[in-house]
Amino acid sequence: MNQWIALQTIVKREITRFMRIGLQTLLPPAITMTLYFIIFGNLIGKQIGMIGDYTYMQFIAPGLVMMSVLNNSYSNTVSSFFSSRFQRSIEEILVSPTRDEVILAGYITGGVCRGLLVGAIVTCIALLFTHLTIHHIFITFITVILAAVLFALAGFTNALFATKFDDISIIPTFIITPLSYFGGVFYSLDMLPPFWHTMSQFNPILYMVNAFRYGILGVSDISIGFAISSLLIFIALLTTLNLWLLKRGKGIRT
Repeated sequence: MNQWIALQTIVKREITRFMRIGLQTLLPPAITMTLYFIIFGNLIGKQIGMIGDYTYMQFIAPGLVMMSVLNNSYSNTVSSFFSSRFQRSIEEILVSPTRDEVILAGYITGGVCRGLLVGAIVTCIALLFTHLTIHHIFITFITVILAAVLFALAGFTNALFATKFDDISIIPTFIITPLSYFGGVFYSLDMLPPFWHTMSQFNPILYMVNAFRYGILGVSDISIGFAISSLLIFIALLTTLNLWLLKRGKGIRT
């Protein structure tokens, strides 16, 4: 029971934190994605035309939703946990009987909640520009949840290794953003020349975007089973790594 109360407390604090500063956490991604829909979906999309049976706006909408979920799940966890380390407020949790698994679960749940909330906001924005129907609700739900958990875990790992605030912006800027743009958000793999078609298949975000697009539109460039299996494997690996780092006291004990 005590561990359950601890988990509830961490999650409640995390949700309260990003809701309190909604102008910084919720509004900017909504504005950014609106610009994407206007510029890429509306203006450029008219020049591209149809991709398969769908308009370009419909095709990119699931990818933009997924991109917003990934970015916000990651950024919430990395910024929140590193701030707790920097302000030394994490010590209040460490001196309590709260288990490492509960600490990890609390911060990850907070990141997932923000990612899903922003994803819901972006979905509502997408519906102002185009019509979307869910093709496979289970694939849609499981993909977005697993992807949010994976990137929240990655943000937690980054927060453990970071030594200054600049360190928490390096990976989003130089790794996540480029991978997102080359992750099939704005194009189908069939549109790429053979070399880049092959190279894109090493991009993990490609599988998340396509699995989510399959859930919404019913079309995908990759195997859905392989995509979900890969997500589960990477979640297990990052969970194990983070728990091991917490046990060692990486970044939180001197």
